[in-house]
Amino acid sequence: MSSPEPIKFLIVDDLETNRIALEALLRRDGLELHMASSGAEALELLLRHDFALLLLDVQMPEMDGFELAEILRGTERTSAIPIIFLTAVATDEHRRFRGYETGAVDYLLKPVDPLMLRTKANVFYELGRQRQDLARQRDELRRSADLLSVALERLQAHRDNSPLAVVEFDAEQRIAIWSKGAERMFGFPARDMIGRPLAETGWISNADAAAIAGMATELAASRSPRVVHHAAAQRADGTRAECEWCLSVLLDRNGQTASLNAQILDITERRHAEDTQRLLIGELNHRVKNTLATVQAIATQTLRHAADGAEFASTFSSRIQALSRAHSLLSSCGWHGASVSDLIDDQLRLGAFDPERMSAFGPDVMLPPQLALHLAMIVHELGTNATKYGAFSCESGRVDISWRVEDGRLAFDWLESGAPAPKAFSRRGFGTTLVEQGARAEGGDARLSIGPSGISWHIRLPLPRDAAPATLQPQPKTEEPPQAEPPARAGRRLAGCRFVVIEDEPLVALELASVLEDAGAQIVGHAGTCAQALEIIESVPLDGAFLDGNLRGEPVGEVAEALARRKVPFLFVSGYDRANLPSAFGSVAVLQKPFLHHDLLDAAAQLFPRARGVA
Repeated sequence: MSSPEPIKFLIVDDLETNRIALEALLRRDGLELHMASSGAEALELLLRHDFALLLLDVQMPEMDGFELAEILRGTERTSAIPIIFLTAVATDEHRRFRGYETGAVDYLLKPVDPLMLRTKANVFYELGRQRQDLARQRDELRRSADLLSVALERLQAHRDNSPLAVVEFDAEQRIAIWSKGAERMFGFPARDMIGRPLAETGWISNADAAAIAGMATELAASRSPRVVHHAAAQRADGTRAECEWCLSVLLDRNGQTASLNAQILDITERRHAEDTQRLLIGELNHRVKNTLATVQAIATQTLRHAADGAEFASTFSSRIQALSRAHSLLSSCGWHGASVSDLIDDQLRLGAFDPERMSAFGPDVMLPPQLALHLAMIVHELGTNATKYGAFSCESGRVDISWRVEDGRLAFDWLESGAPAPKAFSRRGFGTTLVEQGARAEGGDARLSIGPSGISWHIRLPLPRDAAPATLQPQPKTEEPPQAEPPARAGRRLAGCRFVVIEDEPLVALELASVLEDAGAQIVGHAGTCAQALEIIESVPLDGAFLDGNLRGEPVGEVAEALARRKVPFLFVSGYDRANLPSAFGSVAVLQKPFLHHDLLDAAAQLFPRARGVA
């Protein structure tokens, strides 16, 4: 703690000897004495310093003590300074009364009694010190009040801007606080909720209200910091919100519950996503088992009617290939792409946007499947962010969406307005990364702008050359690169050819290697990852390679580039169609999985020069 400011006294006397004597008499630690030889000099000092006591000589030339005291009483700054008059002139009651009338607290005759003067001065010294202490305490309380006010305002701002609903209940389970987040989440204004008992609001069920009251009692008894509870709540529009409640209690001095705080997260979308995930997993499980059952039936029936093992292998492979082609045909008919307006309408049907507070305008442009998927994810993420943090998070906000075609690119603009001014991001979250990466994945870009009225996104995506008005037509089949007529299959051998099999599924890799080795080829390496493949390509002489379209989730573009750089011929062996393979290698042949053995050998003979014409 810093040393206190000194207490200041002012001695006004036209005789220097008197001033020196008074200074010697009153000097003490913490006291600062100032001297003035006239009224004018005293006034100048009084403008610069705050004095706790004024010792004033009555008889002075030009301006006597009474005149100076009257001036001081007429000025707000100096009107409260206590004055002790000192005089060597015999006085009567009239002069004494005049002294007190001008504001004197005492009137002493010279020569003064040193003990009496020192005692009186010490009283004013202590009063001055007490005033200092009170002023310091006042300033500290004011600073503390300002800090508390700022903290409360910051807490209120965080609470109001939080995506969580913050609700507080008193000891009788009446609602004491209903945050802006609660208003946004449930639609009930604070004025309709504050002061009402929880069980009487109809906001949650009576059973959940009773459960929450019981949890408050348990929290107080166990002194646990918090408990998480799941309870559904009713929104103002009648819809149901699945919620996760994080409950904590504040205890009074007696250890009893003073208030119960609930921070509520709307998990309706999460529950829907979990339900959808379970449904998709169940549907996937169903479809996979159906496919396996079909394959099992094909195998059983083929074996039952086959004359020998060779006939079974040939017939079974042909039937599996036919099943695969049927599956691909069904996928191509359903996977026809979508227009931009279809994507927006789909989000509206899902309830992602409020149709009354948005507009969407642009031409009907048909997007290819992969681009449509990426743009759908981008639009969904933008809508989700606008609902949580942007224009759709307040009643006055709106979103205007527009798109157009410029120089072979789709120019997609998302503009938010009417929302509170967004804060700079302290930091980049997931939503932003998904939008940017989704655009980059298609060779485009996404630019975010933050303005006083909201955020805006400007997204540019390359369009295929044949982008046309949206009409739902079956997609044309992918044209394979022209191939020469295959040589005769009977007795063909690939003797002396050195191949690498790059495949992450061990059984498929084993099948590829077995077929090729049976035809006389030499398998010099197996690779199940991109790193393994690159190592083999750089270290082993190769005549050719068989490359899967994806290795444990990794794209194979780098591997294809390495093969091309080493001038190693290769072909893709993949379940993907050409649209999902590296676009820079559109002329490379694709052998679709599942494959027939003779198709694999034919592709090898067509691709690798050393194998051509080998019989």
